[in-house]
Formats: sequence, structure tokens, C-alpha cells
Amino acid sequence: QDIGRDIFVFTDWMANRVIREQLCQPLEIIRMPNAPNLLDSLKDVSFDPGRANSLTWQSGFAGIGYDSSKVSKEIKTLDDLWTDELKGRIVVLSEFRDTVAIVMQSQGVDITKGFGKVEFEKAVAVIEQKMDEGYIRRIKGNSYIEDLKSGNALAGIVWSGDLFILRAETGNDNWQFTIPESGGTLWSDNMMIPITSTHRRNAMTLMNHYYDPAVAAEVAAWVNYVCPVQGAQEELAKSDPELAMRLMLEATVG
Repeated sequence: QDIGRDIFVFTDWMANRVIREQLCQPLEIIRMPNAPNLLDSLKDVSFDPGRANSLTWQSGFAGIGYDSSKVSKEIKTLDDLWTDELKGRIVVLSEFRDTVAIVMQSQGVDITKGFGKVEFEKAVAVIEQKMDEGYIRRIKGNSYIEDLKSGNALAGIVWSGDLFILRAETGNDNWQFTIPESGGTLWSDNMMIPITSTHRRNAMTLMNHYYDPAVAAEVAAWVNYVCPVQGAQEELAKSDPELAMRLMLEATVG
């Protein structure tokens, strides 16, 4: 069925399904002169070799976010999160590919080499335990940030860019994002054109527009996620050198 849209954006695992089921249209890269600006590390992903069907919109990390003014010590590990001073005021992502993966890594699982039902269920058991014990307030989707804004939650397993947006919107520079010592997760959201779209070239024109380094720099300054466009950092450095450096470091970690 026609969804009435010419571009949709999905995270890697769902983009994989969309491409596998042939629910998107191939891109004519030759008509998108800015497309080669995609970071080299993102050009040949397993779900879309050669990027014939998708272009990365933004990338980011899942890790731990917390208000440093409300805790007695720096949070470096997942165990640091489960403290009495944060009990009942912790949120975790309903996107379990991030939440469970972070817990599994804290249990010594290398998620890059695969895992089984036993490892997965062991991690889920930790989440259930922390809910039963009253540490976790909510398991939520994107709306988790409202709990952080209101003060109902002071910490959680969160997405990186949201914490920087939170700092900007609340004026509270005490909000910190950290990747646990045992590891976090890296994800990308990907632009694609639905198979039902009748405006494919218009959609490609818009994608190409966002891959202009100057435009990508504007987006990066607004959303504070990891920009996938080569040259955007140099453009951003002209107006905000500090932010440009931070996004470069994040991209390097990724």
C-alpha cells in the first residue's frame, strides 16, 4: 500500500528487512553528486553493499546518561547506575537492541561475534530484576526524554544526541553522556525511497541536498548526532569549533 511518502528512514536492522523484501527503490547515485561524501566507514554495509538502496541520515550511540549534580560519583559502568540515590529514577530504552546489548556487554558478552538465547535471556533477567527492585522507573521509546526533562528520572540508558539536546533545551549542563567501560552500541538511521513513491528523482534530489557538507554541518549543529558526511566537520568548524571537534571524536570512536 502507498504510504504517501517519498522518503522513509529506518535504523540498520529494519533497513535490512526493507531492502531484503524489496520495499524500496534503488538509488541512481550518478544523479546524486554529493552521495560520494558518505563517510568511508559507512559506504559498504552488510545490509546494502555499495549503498545501492540507502544513504545514512545520522548515526549515534546508546550509553548512559545522567545528571551529574544528582549523583555522588561519576558513572562509568552499568553497575554504577544501580545505586540507591537513583533508585526509581532510571529510564531505559524500549529499543532492546540497545538496552539488552549494553547489559550483555556488562556481562562479558562480545555482541560483535554473535550470541544466543542464553545470553539474551540472562540480560533480560537483569532488567526484570532491576524493575522488580524499583530501580527502573520506566521502559520507554523516544518519550523517555520527557522523564529526564521533568526530573522524574535522573539517569538511564539513552541515545547520545538526545542528551545534548536535553542540555540545550533545559540549560542544564550537568547532563552527561558516557559509553560504559564495558561498551555501548553504535547505530545508523538510513534514508530510503519507498517502492510506492512516484517521485523518486525528487527524493534523490533532497537526499543529495543533505549530503552537501555545508547543509550537513547545519543539521549536525542542530541534532548533535554523528554526521555521516565528509567535509561537514570542516564547515562546522567555521561556526562552532568545539562542536566540530566533539562530533569528530564521536565519529572516530564509531
